[in-house]
Amino acid sequence: MAEEQIRHARDLLTRPEKTVTSIARLLGVSQSTVYKYVPGLAEGRTDRAR
Repeated sequence: MAEEQIRHARDLLTRPEKTVTSIARLLGVSQSTVYKYVPGLAEGRTDRAR
């Protein structure tokens, strides 16, 4: 993922209605790619924006 995509994913993850699935689809990547490039995501929603 490009740095801009990572920033966009982090921003979207701060919104309670957004899911990893919907963000992955929007960015054109797999869910596992989102998890790989957004550290701390697997630990819970509060860590998603880090």
